[in-house]
Amino acid sequence: MLVLFALMMPVLMGLSAAAIEYASLVKRRAELQRSADTASIAGVNQFKLANADDVAAIRTAEAMARAQARSPNPGTMLIKAQVVGTHSGVQVTISEEVPLSLGKLINMPSVAVSVQSTAKLAGTTRLCLLALDALSIGAFHLESAARITASDCSLYSNSLHPAGIQGENAAVASALSICSAGGYAGSGANFTPPPATGCPPLRDPLADRQGPTPESCINLLGMLLNPKKLIDGLDNLLYGAVVVSGNVTLRPGTYCGGLHITKGARVTLEPGVYIMKDGPLVVDKHASLTGVNTGFYFTGVRGGVLFDQKSVISLTAPRDGIMSGLLLFEDRNAPPPLPSLLPLDGKGLAKPAPGGLIAAREYRIISDNARTLLGTIYLPVGRLIIDSSKPVADQSDYTVIVARMITLYDGPNLILNARYSSTDIPVPKGVGPSSGDTQLTQ
Repeated sequence: MLVLFALMMPVLMGLSAAAIEYASLVKRRAELQRSADTASIAGVNQFKLANADDVAAIRTAEAMARAQARSPNPGTMLIKAQVVGTHSGVQVTISEEVPLSLGKLINMPSVAVSVQSTAKLAGTTRLCLLALDALSIGAFHLESAARITASDCSLYSNSLHPAGIQGENAAVASALSICSAGGYAGSGANFTPPPATGCPPLRDPLADRQGPTPESCINLLGMLLNPKKLIDGLDNLLYGAVVVSGNVTLRPGTYCGGLHITKGARVTLEPGVYIMKDGPLVVDKHASLTGVNTGFYFTGVRGGVLFDQKSVISLTAPRDGIMSGLLLFEDRNAPPPLPSLLPLDGKGLAKPAPGGLIAAREYRIISDNARTLLGTIYLPVGRLIIDSSKPVADQSDYTVIVARMITLYDGPNLILNARYSSTDIPVPKGVGPSSGDTQLTQ
């Protein structure tokens, strides 16, 4: 027995050493897998931040993997992170040469271990346009030669109608993704990529935002603001009770009856919130409107916007305050409005919405020089109409649109940029690079 035990001893010791080595290998693989999981989650969480991009997500994931793995021999470990999907997932791969003590006896000094982890944001999209109407045909509608370009973000319609998104004639919508809760109508040439259908309707991402409270009507000296009152026709009070035809700087406040900038006026806005109460905002007849860190809030029985064809518009939303990130904000609880009569001249009245539906208010951009509209346009009961002939918002770092209905016709090219990190204007929570639940999918 002693002889037998002596003969078996090397075998038993070898098996014990192999078992210990295998357990150590399994333990190291588990450590690397945990590191990869932690890293992929950290990377994808960067997309919840307004100033994040692919590079930030990759750097964060790789740094987290390197810190968590704690390799005794960093030179033997390879970490690779990459963005997957539509800016909504991060995949991390960790490979390491793990040294073997027993393997040296059989000319196998190390073994390669590789793990992979993928984390994604669930229930979210990089949202830059949302049509809220749940039932209407063509809640998001394009026709004629209209174009919308949203290369880094998504277009979405909540309408359950089989034609909730419509593309007609030579209109083209190009985006990171296009999604309809119902269906879509149009040819393959109208959409790039083709819209996904049957998408779950999105909750209004800005439903919890509260608007400012109107204060006393701002008191302005009419003739100083309107020196051309009797020149080039009489002023139309339906276009706004406060009429500006001179070169002036306006201050924030409540403009009762609306604001009409006309007859070549050059208007600069001081930073702040401009409340249009019981009236629209109209810029026409070669007038210009410029404002930095300014937001417009529409409330009362009348409202709406008209940026007419010959107007010049350059606006950026507030950095902070109750309207931070919001360029246009419509009171969702305003009483039913009077019928829209804008405009009475120029291009004439806007085409009715598909199906003849009438939105509560119309916000219309005809201007051929509205190239800076930096911020979020939020019109929960209104219809946004863009029927200019030139690019719109193309010089904005980002533009987000959330409206009941969205219509483009004639020949504009609406550019919805998503350069969130290039500006200090915040992106409202729920749009832009939205937050969502982080899930490990691999």
